Amino acid sequence: MRASFRYLITGLMTIAIVAVAQFAFVCTSQRAQSPNAYPLDILILHGKLVDGSGKSPRTTDIGIKGDRIVFVGNAARSNQRAVSTIDATGLIVAPGFIDPHTHTLGDLSDPSHKSNEAYLMQGVTTVVTGNDGGSVLNVGETLRKWDEQGIGTNAILLAGFGTIRSRVIGQTDAQPTAAQLEEMKRLVTQEMDEGAFGLSTGLYYAPQSYSKTEEVIELSKVAAAKGGIYDTHMRSEAAGLLDAIVETIRIGREAKIPVHISHIKALGPEVWHRSDQAIKLMKQARSQGIEASACQYPYTASGTSLQAALVPRWAEVGGRRELLKRIDDAEIRPRLIREMEENLKGRGGADSLLIADSPNREFVGKRLDAIAKQMNKSPVEAALELIKLGSSGVISFNMNESDVRRFMKEKFVTTCSDGSTGHPRKYGTFPRKLREYVYHQKLISLPFAVRNSSALTAKTFRIPERGLIREGYFADVIVFDPNTVSDRATYEQPELLAAGMKYVIVNGKVAVANEKSTGVLAGRALRKTR
Repeated sequence: MRASFRYLITGLMTIAIVAVAQFAFVCTSQRAQSPNAYPLDILILHGKLVDGSGKSPRTTDIGIKGDRIVFVGNAARSNQRAVSTIDATGLIVAPGFIDPHTHTLGDLSDPSHKSNEAYLMQGVTTVVTGNDGGSVLNVGETLRKWDEQGIGTNAILLAGFGTIRSRVIGQTDAQPTAAQLEEMKRLVTQEMDEGAFGLSTGLYYAPQSYSKTEEVIELSKVAAAKGGIYDTHMRSEAAGLLDAIVETIRIGREAKIPVHISHIKALGPEVWHRSDQAIKLMKQARSQGIEASACQYPYTASGTSLQAALVPRWAEVGGRRELLKRIDDAEIRPRLIREMEENLKGRGGADSLLIADSPNREFVGKRLDAIAKQMNKSPVEAALELIKLGSSGVISFNMNESDVRRFMKEKFVTTCSDGSTGHPRKYGTFPRKLREYVYHQKLISLPFAVRNSSALTAKTFRIPERGLIREGYFADVIVFDPNTVSDRATYEQPELLAAGMKYVIVNGKVAVANEKSTGVLAGRALRKTR
């Protein structure tokens, strides 16, 4: 009986041990299925990685935890697991694109457009805005608003020279007094301290066009002292192109600041095929230690307002009210028309101007020559009638494809959209560059295109820990299909979303899945830090 009892006890103990082990296994399995037990949030498997550095593609896996990339390598060999996985077999994995010149300031502040979907669907995860000298005088407040309401992409603000000059001096061609210059410098300091990444100018536009180079240099010195960059729409992209580049380089040299030429181009037949000379000037500056760079969009048509395209700057002194007076002044009008005719000629003629936006929707989508015929007026007279109605956006077909290709091949030229209403570049710039110039024309390689759309832009604008697929960097990652990635927007239908971006991840959150927006507002307002 004693032996039987011992066997009974031994049996019960064995059963208990097995039961405990089974219970422990069940608990372990349950923990393994809990999201908190996984070391990674997202694992991107089997994709062809183009990491932004310019190196050749390689097949590897990417692990994301929180808002950071924490793993790059062989997930199976390293026994990596994640809550969610993305099978990127046959797809390209790359850093999210960074657009250094957009007009998204209004979009990001508008509840109905804050998702920035037009850019997300291109694979853009960070936008720079406040370009052309048009920004805000409350950078800090604007950035806080974006954080509070949520935005779809990361966003960077520049301090706008035009905004600052207009506040201090007004819409005048007067030169600043010593006190006014100090006030402008104070405002640049304020904007930089609140998070601006640099100073933007639009020296082509009034009232910035009335400034002298010395004024711009003094304000640029303030931005330079804060670690900022100088971003410019130069005084001229047409007949004065080369002189404008020389001025930009001078600003960089004397202010000791990196200079970036927005949407570089040779605008109008008069300067077609001068891209080589423009590039030579920039290379000379770079060889002298000046950080000179540029960006471009892959289209042969530019976009601006009809007024900016045709009206001489002297006629805009004092603002719109004074311009309207001059238009109707019998003594001034002949000179105005004569100079506008010269500007129209420089743009390639009335058939090269397509109205993209107008208070009178009847004219949208029509060329200026057709509108002139409809009005039974000369093209310039018709343009003046449109200007009197209000602001009209215009697409100007005034570039030569050979110059676009020439600029694109330079290592210091990044990709930007200069996105504006009615122009397909706002919806198609980055996929167009891939489809047309990487895959179709084979003008540039995929690693080169990705680098010049991500890491190079981050370096140029001094954006930390973005632009590369690298452990420790922020998880701004795109996954696209090389066979289908393309722009769909055209001049006739400029607001068609791009195709081929399977996944877009912003700060570790999936903003686009299976080419559809998830509605997640994962973007952040980025602030400049020294």
